[in-house]
Amino acid sequence: MALFQSSNPTLSQKIFDRSLHQEASMQGVMSVRGTINKFGFLMLMVIAGAAFTWQQIYSGQPNTAYAYMIGGLIVGMVSGLAISFKPTWASYLAPIYGLAEGLLLGALSAIINTAFQKNYPGIILQAVGLTFGVAIAMFLLYNFRIIKVTEKFKSVIIAATLGIFIFYLITWVVGLFNVQIPFMSLTNGGWLGIGISLFIVAIAALNLLLDFDRIEKGAEMGAPKFMEWYSAFGLLVTIVWLYLEILKLLMRFANNRN
Repeated sequence: MALFQSSNPTLSQKIFDRSLHQEASMQGVMSVRGTINKFGFLMLMVIAGAAFTWQQIYSGQPNTAYAYMIGGLIVGMVSGLAISFKPTWASYLAPIYGLAEGLLLGALSAIINTAFQKNYPGIILQAVGLTFGVAIAMFLLYNFRIIKVTEKFKSVIIAATLGIFIFYLITWVVGLFNVQIPFMSLTNGGWLGIGISLFIVAIAALNLLLDFDRIEKGAEMGAPKFMEWYSAFGLLVTIVWLYLEILKLLMRFANNRN
């Protein structure tokens, strides 16, 4: 169904279509409240993991934090891919994914916070605040139908998101051959790089509207109960992406001031 067209591969139309009505009679059906509760639990897992590796960095045990960061990256990728291909596993793997992402983000954030302590003190606190602020704003815009998620709107956001990921893939591939794109470097605070970051942050934020719409429509259509975990996982993926893009933007602003 066109309702579930998405730029977020974890919340695709195919997955919802395949899952709709499966095991619904045994498990019950998906609800918006249930999805929100599960998303809240996943956020607690992220915070717990992040607090641990953050503390490791600032307690003078960076090697331990680095090990957990790499482990979090690997476990997060594996569990995320597994959930994407097998949504019924989401209730077991989504908390693991959340904890793994927390371990990764906590160590990474602590490293960046230390690096920018002189030029941009409080960069992580501001990035976290902006991420939640943008997420709440998007929810209000969706809830009060200030921005309507039409089919045309979905198509534009999906196309823009796919374009961003293709661009990132190209940047990564050419980087393997030691070819750097100057305005994509985080150490480059030029206005072109800042402008691109602003655009990407905007697209990441607008993806939240698609996630909210998909969750609501899934509940209305009676998707099986396990889709609450799957949808909460998909929403977390977008939130993590938004946080990382906001953090990149703030880093570019910091470098532009030097």
